Amino acid sequence: MRLFSVKGYKGASIAQIEKAAGLSPGAGGLYRHFESKEAVLAAGISRHLDRLDALRDVRQAMGTLVELDAQLEATARYFLDELDSQTELLQILASEIRQSPALLGAAVNQLIESTYASFAEWLQDAAGPGLDAERARTISTIALGSLLSTRLLRNVLGVTSASVEDDEIISSWVEVVRFLLDR
Repeated sequence: MRLFSVKGYKGASIAQIEKAAGLSPGAGGLYRHFESKEAVLAAGISRHLDRLDALRDVRQAMGTLVELDAQLEATARYFLDELDSQTELLQILASEIRQSPALLGAAVNQLIESTYASFAEWLQDAAGPGLDAERARTISTIALGSLLSTRLLRNVLGVTSASVEDDEIISSWVEVVRFLLDR
């Protein structure tokens, strides 16, 4: 995955992948484990997405926290930490989605759509009966989209001039989400 994130799908050769995996470069050992280079990428993406199961189920991040602000803060920290741990996957998705839309489009859908939907459901539970599903989805999109954009700018695009410390982002994020929930 590191090779794909640095060199791109086309730029990472089979020999380089074999070497990175501890196989003899150019000997064809990769094909004893995978049928193609695309299968290697698919397996790598699948492995990364499997690690994000806890992220998509935001409720697991809450533990025993009772206060909504504390739950929101924990959610934001967890989400940012998980995005940081998935920098390679984000780089691959951003750079390669146009080359492999079927494979990567499904990964983006699984990564983003299901996470947003899960957070919207959690918001509805946390806010109570006054928050309808459409409003919860809107708040989820705004809230998680803002956190995602901070990591895409920094980790994928390398934009550091717009960086703000995580503590400031998180405290402002909690205020914004609370404001949207209270409207």
